[in-house]
Amino acid sequence: MSSASTSSAGADLAVVGAGIIGLATAHRYLADHPGHRVVICEAEERPALHQTGRNSGVLHSGVYYRPGSAKASLAVAGRSSMVEFCRERGIAHELCGKVIVAVDSTEQARLAALYERAASNGVAAELIDARRLAELEPYCAGVEALFIPSTGIVDYSAVCRALIDEITAAGGELRTGTAVVGLAPAADRVRITTTSGDLEAAWLVNCAGLRCDQVAALAGAADGYRIVPFRGEYYELVPERSHLVNNLIYPVPDPSFPFLGVHLTRMIDGTIHAGPNAVLALAREGYRWGDISRAQLREHVTNRGLWRLARRYWRTGAGEVWRSLNKAAFTRALQRLVPDIEADDLVPSPAGVRAQAMDPAGELEDDFAVTVASRSTHVLNAPSPAATSSLEIARMIVDRIDG
Repeated sequence: MSSASTSSAGADLAVVGAGIIGLATAHRYLADHPGHRVVICEAEERPALHQTGRNSGVLHSGVYYRPGSAKASLAVAGRSSMVEFCRERGIAHELCGKVIVAVDSTEQARLAALYERAASNGVAAELIDARRLAELEPYCAGVEALFIPSTGIVDYSAVCRALIDEITAAGGELRTGTAVVGLAPAADRVRITTTSGDLEAAWLVNCAGLRCDQVAALAGAADGYRIVPFRGEYYELVPERSHLVNNLIYPVPDPSFPFLGVHLTRMIDGTIHAGPNAVLALAREGYRWGDISRAQLREHVTNRGLWRLARRYWRTGAGEVWRSLNKAAFTRALQRLVPDIEADDLVPSPAGVRAQAMDPAGELEDDFAVTVASRSTHVLNAPSPAATSSLEIARMIVDRIDG
């Protein structure tokens, strides 16, 4: 791994952001263009510190997403690509399957609709009764469930380490502590101003995650998109209670709300994580209530789309805030799935922040969003299942550059 430098030598490709999508893009480009020069600019001192490093580690199957969407197709293909990548490199992963649980009869119609969506997306799924659910998850409460055997778990940080090793072996360069502060596209190059000096590249790919809209704005390529950060807070089951969950237990999602709801996930190290809720963050990297950015507050206050969103989802949003502030409320949400969980079983776990894009109409963008401007490509919405899909997102980006 290279530290930041002030070299002004040109690159064939510059990538902004060393999360899993940025790294996968650099990796794919070098695989397709041996001998070319790639430079990755990462603002932090280490790669994968934000969304990637705080990821729940799930290999998503693609069951939730609108048929025909990029999320649906890239999640299905991406899960297979990621499994193959991990198998070839000996990275810990497991296809353990998950259950999506209808806790009572009022949720069965939504579960049936999800079963049909899985079929539309080419995802193998099985509707199971309470008896079969008890065999898979003995402590889970539900009248019916959808079993998705292709869902898995993985260590995405280990994936990133493998990507970096192969990028540097192929001659790529990772410059940490290097924030991009200016872009000046020209006819055949783009000049990139960073906190560690200037760089020129034939093409730039913006994978800046929580800052992607700000980087895109430097190139006039934000296209009206803006990032709205949502904090997801987690608890972890104490080790002596980890037997309450075998693998992954999810609720039936509420179609009126753009998040999945709190769920239980076995991580690759055997720990059980519970969450996340979804709370509007008060800073781009707002992992705690005390992390407050005046600039972000101004963005929230002046964002008319966010006000419309608040009016539409105020009841659900209030519930999310209440679960953030009240451990007993968070526990009750989990008890709908696993009644034996008690508040004393839960200890805090690090939070994450989802870089959720709002589109020009003021709606939360439901699909992946990628824009192209002069000499640059900008990934402007890549929340979950982006880690699962990262190798296929990278393939798409590089194919478009070459096309």
